[in-house]
Amino acid sequence: MSNSRSAVLFWQVAILVVVLVVWQWGFEWSKALLPKAYVPKILDPYFVAKPSLIWQSFLRLGCFADPAGFAACINGNDNNLWLATLVTLKNTWWGFLFGSASGVAAGLVLGRSDFLARVFGPYVVALNSIPRIALVPLVILIFGLGDLSKIATAWLVVFFVVFFNTFEGTRAVDRDQIAAARLLGASEFTVLRTVVIPSALWVFASLLPAVSFALIGVIVGEFIGAERGLGKLIIEAEARANASEMMVAIFVMMFVGILLAIAVRSLQSYLLRWQPQFGPSA
Repeated sequence: MSNSRSAVLFWQVAILVVVLVVWQWGFEWSKALLPKAYVPKILDPYFVAKPSLIWQSFLRLGCFADPAGFAACINGNDNNLWLATLVTLKNTWWGFLFGSASGVAAGLVLGRSDFLARVFGPYVVALNSIPRIALVPLVILIFGLGDLSKIATAWLVVFFVVFFNTFEGTRAVDRDQIAAARLLGASEFTVLRTVVIPSALWVFASLLPAVSFALIGVIVGEFIGAERGLGKLIIEAEARANASEMMVAIFVMMFVGILLAIAVRSLQSYLLRWQPQFGPSA
């Protein structure tokens, strides 16, 4: 096992080193070794900044360029890198929680009631057919440029992802188990709590992609209109044609997504700790 992990770690580091080397010097090498027509424009530092320039921009945006003036830099910029990251992370997390909770609740209720499923089914399908991105301007118009509109956008994106997984999974629960629970005198709530939900592994399978969709929803909302956030940093850098600052925000966004995925995975492992794949030996 240790040899396998060492091999995986070695190849992960090797791939990262190769990517960084090609990224840093690939455009110069390609211009020197290949005819002009074959030079890959995507490696042009004007469009995709070199790692060294991205690092310099990170130090500047993160207020590390002048350690003595760190506090003044933070206080003098209302949308500095750290505040922008915190705002985006907070809005993503709340949008994910609200969207997941409401999606699970609605999926369980409609999945357990054929009558309600027939009544609300056409409305759910109609709302789901609307691209969520098209609703973002309306959401911002209703809730303003503040954090609430970003949370609402994330909720819109997450709700349907979790709802449909929960709904279909609830309908697929073994009917014999439900009948046996009812035969033993279990109420509908007891059946839901002891049979349906423990069998609903599909609910948790939708949470990992849902947290990524929540981040996408928040960033799109910040693109269209926001007071703070990583999306606003990207739009401002794009307006100045500053590729390195855009890449800083993108990389920070990537780490935010990783942190959220780790948090959701930990929550999933705790709630399903009785499952072998999530137990202590996993």
